[in-house]
Amino acid sequence: MKRLYVDLETFSLLNLASCGSHRYAENCSVLLFGWAIDDEPASVWDLTAEPFMPEPLREALEGSADIVMHNGAMFDAVVLRYASNIKIDIPYRRIDDTMVKALSHGLPGSLMDLSLVYGLPQDKAKDKDGRRLVLKFCKPDSRGVTHNRFTDPDDWARFVDYCRLDVESMREIHKKLPSWNWQEADRRLFALDQVINNRGMRIDVDLAKAAIALSSRLRIDNETKALELTGGAVRAASQRDALLQHILSVYGVSLPDLQKSTIERRLADEAIPNEVKELLRLRLASTKNSVAKYKRLLDVVSSDGRLRGSLQFRGASRTGRYAGRLFQPQNLPRPTLPDWIVDIGVDAIKGGYADLVAEPAELLSNCLRGEIIASEGKKLYVADLSNIEGRMLAWLAGETWKLKAFRRFDAGDGPDLYKATYARTFGVRPDEVTKQQRQIGKVMELALGYQGGVGAFLTFAAAYRIDLDELAAHVAESIQPKYWALATNNYDWFKSKKLTHGLKKNTFIACEAVKLAWREAHPAITAFWRAAEEAAIRALNGGSTAPISAGKLRFDRRGAWLRMRLPSGRYLCYPGARVEAEGGENDRLSYMGVDQYSRNWTRIQTYAGRIVENATQGAAADVLIEAMPRIEQAGFEIVLSVHDEFITESRPGRSSDELCALMSAPPAWAPDLPLAAAGFTSDRYKKD
Repeated sequence: MKRLYVDLETFSLLNLASCGSHRYAENCSVLLFGWAIDDEPASVWDLTAEPFMPEPLREALEGSADIVMHNGAMFDAVVLRYASNIKIDIPYRRIDDTMVKALSHGLPGSLMDLSLVYGLPQDKAKDKDGRRLVLKFCKPDSRGVTHNRFTDPDDWARFVDYCRLDVESMREIHKKLPSWNWQEADRRLFALDQVINNRGMRIDVDLAKAAIALSSRLRIDNETKALELTGGAVRAASQRDALLQHILSVYGVSLPDLQKSTIERRLADEAIPNEVKELLRLRLASTKNSVAKYKRLLDVVSSDGRLRGSLQFRGASRTGRYAGRLFQPQNLPRPTLPDWIVDIGVDAIKGGYADLVAEPAELLSNCLRGEIIASEGKKLYVADLSNIEGRMLAWLAGETWKLKAFRRFDAGDGPDLYKATYARTFGVRPDEVTKQQRQIGKVMELALGYQGGVGAFLTFAAAYRIDLDELAAHVAESIQPKYWALATNNYDWFKSKKLTHGLKKNTFIACEAVKLAWREAHPAITAFWRAAEEAAIRALNGGSTAPISAGKLRFDRRGAWLRMRLPSGRYLCYPGARVEAEGGENDRLSYMGVDQYSRNWTRIQTYAGRIVENATQGAAADVLIEAMPRIEQAGFEIVLSVHDEFITESRPGRSSDELCALMSAPPAWAPDLPLAAAGFTSDRYKKD
């Protein structure tokens, strides 16, 4: 079968980075159409000079050839569908996207980065002058002047050559990329993903506009209050250093920082003057970033009121989970207000009386999910897989008691797993576990399953508003003495390594004791961490392609790649993997990857718990994504996926129980995996 390689250069008054592909495509024209068929020389069709498409290109587009593009499904194919000067609708099944293929194998998504990773020679690598040329010809300059082939013929010739080099570079990358995770089944799921991305979700544009207006008023009000409360010393509560200095000099209150957790603790402190508390409340309100998401929604929504292209298939390149794009639906704030307040809050924001319902800044944050609304004549049907990571981890590791507990709970014959975990860790009966103790069990589940220690426990405790000093007193009274004694013995070592996280001694000991008790209560999971790491090291050191098992995982080496085969058959890929030899049990793994903070391609250290986390999240993603075809076939049209949740649309009168049943059907590769889902029906998205 022939392959057609395609790359476009476009012009628009809009900024692509600000408005997203779909809105951009409605307002753009194609300048250059770079193309090549198989190994033939790359060509460029200049649409500004020649209105008629070259015949070989037309034949390839109208035929059955795979069409290879880089980020083509989310950009080039969208542009070709909507641009003002060309209309081509490419079937999703024909798109072979090198960016998605790279992400599917743990590689960076950028064509330039891939060129560097694969060491392409300079004449095949992305032309570094390309950015200058794109900025020059693809949008007006800072003076509003448009440049083209008539005004700058020499640079235009370079621009055409840049487009040609892009096609050649992409072709070379396509040949070098592995295809382990790009088989026919993967391509079908990717095609369905594009249906979902191009369907999009309906946005409440009126709510976004009203929210932005309310936020502007709040900003002015907060600045006025800050000036009044500080006698003009602080112009706005967003001025961190000035606010800290004022609070210290006037009230003698020293604060280490103005982080949310610090402010919340001080607001509960009776010794803090009311004037300081008022300033701290202003600070909290001024730092809420909800308005940025409302503005972003207006920037990226299409002309028909739908937001498209907000999901990146296998965007989390280490695990293959979905990543959010544009307004980042995967990163919405947790609700802090009851549903009924949020429901009336939407109308209150639109009507201009938000302050009568709740604190306006908090209300804005809580109403963000409600921006997603059902289409005319339809309802939203939403369902979420219940504790899928906890279930998957227990299944992968063979933690039998926990799997039985999940099955009992699903059958209505046992406690939920947060209670069960607390009870097993602390040696009490599940029916004795209080609401607060259940929260401790939840934090243990979230923090400790991937070899986490006190630091991880600290992070999740803050997120779920658990006071660690209070927890310490509770743990000292209720945990088995042997764990407290072991944690006490460990304290001096952690202190010498400066790993106590600034906690009081007894608070650190309590968290360490909980960790030790949790690990003893989960022997299979604890053993699984080490087994997975040892299998990975053996696969790399042995140099053999024969897989090495760790529970339900299989590790092997392919050249410079370490591969972890999940039970679904998909691989998690670690390019450039190697063993950092320290001797025996101290050997550690590293691989090449994109650093989540710097976004640079660099060497990354990993460890047993992180390997298991990758496996668990990857396998959980497989469960979710493999459910998509049957959900669509049943008439639930998916508009968005958020973590382990699907938001769908369908006709009124159906039940979310149907969606839950479709999501919780075990996959063929895990028939004994206990799955459950919970859902709801609504006109507006919320956190149920």
